[in-house]
Amino acid sequence: MDVTLHLAQDPEADELLGRSPLAALVGMLLDQQVPMEWAFKGPSTIARRMGAEDLDAHDIAAYDPEGFAALLSDKPAVHRYPGSMAGRVQQLCRYLVETYDGDAEAVWRGVSTGKELLKRLQELPGFGKQKAQIFLALLGKQLGVRPEGWREAAGAYGEPDSFRSVADIRGPESLTKVRAHKQEMKAAAKAAKASGK
Repeated sequence: MDVTLHLAQDPEADELLGRSPLAALVGMLLDQQVPMEWAFKGPSTIARRMGAEDLDAHDIAAYDPEGFAALLSDKPAVHRYPGSMAGRVQQLCRYLVETYDGDAEAVWRGVSTGKELLKRLQELPGFGKQKAQIFLALLGKQLGVRPEGWREAAGAYGEPDSFRSVADIRGPESLTKVRAHKQEMKAAAKAAKASGK
């Protein structure tokens, strides 16, 4: 895995995401309740604060939980909820250590179908169906991981040029389109909720 991603809109953070399967997974995990760029800059911030050039699942899994929470809480915080997200990142890394010997890329390496890959992604702590489908779409659209049926398994996120998620962000222009789509979806959900009262 060595591609250029533009999810953090920060060259150093995006370079790490493009070469590190674990950084990409952690960024996806952090992508909730904060702006997308903030979430995907997180892995680079964590690596730098750990004094490393990349994330290591073994190191993160073994890190003292209070110390790791403090590491994510330092200003600027890695997430709006740094303490709880520190726990989630460690939980993900422990699972990767126990299941894949710490090799994040092993989650998708050699998988023959999109359905199987979606199942593996949904087994990751912190990855529900939607997050798993978005990450599957990112793998297929930008990282060259395309097992048979990957688009179908990714659902609407797998559609070409759909601008629904981070899977479609290739620069500032596409980021604007994805953000506009998310705002439309929030507005529609709010309107539906209001009409249902």
